Amino acid sequence: MLQDRIPKKRAVNLFVDTDLLDEARRLRINLSDTLERRLRMIVKAERERRWLEENRVALEAYNRRVAEHGLLSDSAGLL
Repeated sequence: MLQDRIPKKRAVNLFVDTDLLDEARRLRINLSDTLERRLRMIVKAERERRWLEENRVALEAYNRRVAEHGLLSDSAGLL
């Protein structure tokens, strides 16, 4: 996963609202760290959303089967 390795860093150019940038600097907010943390959260959420979308049909089929027949562990007395 992205967090399991020491990441290489790359300089990027961004366009940011000047007032917002000035305020962030005044508040001594580390822009690189803040962007990286937030971007990790967004990437994780997007991966999860896509996984659910790609597996929606299988998940719905599984849920229907469980609703109709229960879990295998129910009949085996496992849980």
